[in-house]
Amino acid sequence: MKKTISSLLLICIFFTSSCKEDDTSLQSCVTCNSPQTTPFEVCENSSGNAMVNGEDTGTEYSVYIEGLKEAGASCGG
Repeated sequence: MKKTISSLLLICIFFTSSCKEDDTSLQSCVTCNSPQTTPFEVCENSSGNAMVNGEDTGTEYSVYIEGLKEAGASCGG
């Protein structure tokens, strides 16, 4: 019984700590939309790249946002 409780406690601690790391890796986020899309969130990760739907785009955040704006999207807080 004690082994089972200890194992569950370790699993909970692992998942809790892994979620906290994900939160700190995002520096800022904005919501963007355009006539062609539904609103979506673009975030800057700790490496300075843009992330869309949790996927690293491999493009610098500011460059990605500027590209969206040039394509007709609006992005803001």
